Amino acid sequence: MTRPTHILAIDQGTTSTRSIVFSDAARAVATAQTEFPQHYPRRGWVEHDPEDIWRDTLATAREAIAASGVGVAGLAGIGITNQRETVVVWERATGKPIYNAIVWQDRRTAATCQALKAEGAEALVRARTGLLLDPYFSGTKLAWILNEVAGARAAAERGDLAFGTIDSFLLWRLTGGKVHATDVTNAGRTLLYDIRRQCWDEELCRLLGVPLAMLPEVHDNAHVFGTTEAGLFGAPLPVAGMAGDQQAALFGQACFEPGMAKSTYGTGCFMLLNTGEEALASDHRLLTTPAYRLDGRMTYALEGSIFVAGAAVKWLRDGIGVITHASQTNDMATQVPDSHGVYMVPAFVGLGAPHWDPEARGAIFGLTFGASAAHLARAALEAVGYQTLDLAEAMIADGGQAPAIMRVDGGMAANDWLCQFLADMLETPVERPVHLETTALGAAFHAGLATGVWADQAALARTWTRGQCFEPAMGRDMRATLIAGWREALGKTLSHS
Repeated sequence: MTRPTHILAIDQGTTSTRSIVFSDAARAVATAQTEFPQHYPRRGWVEHDPEDIWRDTLATAREAIAASGVGVAGLAGIGITNQRETVVVWERATGKPIYNAIVWQDRRTAATCQALKAEGAEALVRARTGLLLDPYFSGTKLAWILNEVAGARAAAERGDLAFGTIDSFLLWRLTGGKVHATDVTNAGRTLLYDIRRQCWDEELCRLLGVPLAMLPEVHDNAHVFGTTEAGLFGAPLPVAGMAGDQQAALFGQACFEPGMAKSTYGTGCFMLLNTGEEALASDHRLLTTPAYRLDGRMTYALEGSIFVAGAAVKWLRDGIGVITHASQTNDMATQVPDSHGVYMVPAFVGLGAPHWDPEARGAIFGLTFGASAAHLARAALEAVGYQTLDLAEAMIADGGQAPAIMRVDGGMAANDWLCQFLADMLETPVERPVHLETTALGAAFHAGLATGVWADQAALARTWTRGQCFEPAMGRDMRATLIAGWREALGKTLSHS
């Protein structure tokens, strides 16, 4: 019997669910995707119906398998990657969620986080988890469900409820309720996991009022977590890899050595720098996070989050009608010789790393009658480059190794002008792979390692194919002038300036 050589990757994101079948050459042979509803019950609240996510996961997985031509028999296993920090609590007896999933974007626990900061708890949280006290992370969302859903706390204390991020919930459903587990990258985003001791932290659980009994087991990323129920896909399949989306993208970009970095450009931007076996503590408000764990050996990363990247281009299109399609920005940026002194600071929802200024608001500086739509489009793209530079400089200041190359992915990475500007700002070559589906590929890589499709990380690295490399080309004086203008604009935007 021929050994199966394909992997099904489930990529469960914030607005859509995708399933992709990858070959052992790391090429996508079939893809299925569907969007699902977002729920906004109150201002600042964002929820998903877990049943929507489960339905779409099954539907896209079945569609991708059918379209792949290899069938279930050709699959060695399943890898899962997911929107991080989104919280689900369900009944162990029935698998039924007791409340909607509270999404990573949800801000309902802002007051709780402020109260914990006022009590002086953030130093402990940062030391154990590498994270900040912010509603972004899972722990306070979980506490909210326990406190606000009738009977939830008592049920949790009895051991009747299970908590998980989306990966855990899908794993539970795929295995028919037999497996309650997660991986280190998702556990490391909960505010409850000690990333150095690599275990759930009892003191943090007491701080947030979370019973240990409801937490999943934590495993390596490449690990056979369990086996799907035979009836779901026609035959049982091992679920053999799991990782949060940004860590999966780092792995999918084959950033396996300390100092290697990737930046994913979508709605926002997430930059991860591999720091090896050292969990670097950040003095510049970056996050210290597990990158992946293989064979019990942890690799860490520094992470910086930019809240607005592609969203600024979307605003130019939908908010003020300067463009009709995002792809226009590439041509518009090349139509003008410079930005005409126009700077956009896209703090539409505050500023993320390294500033973490939730009160900052977006602004455009340097407007004159000579400024055109093309200058606005160029300023929006330049802002992505400047913010990326801010992250890179913070990482280096924290002791991270300056990346020799920046690997990019995500929808905006298709923009040649942006990639060149990134290279100029970072003074570092920017590499764009042939295949931009790096998040799903990272999950496939983990599952493939656990099931023998790939022998080791060296085999994975050999599948990575560079599409284009953008070399720094801007003069030093011009670069310095542009950066000085950005810093001035940024300073005027920060709420504490």
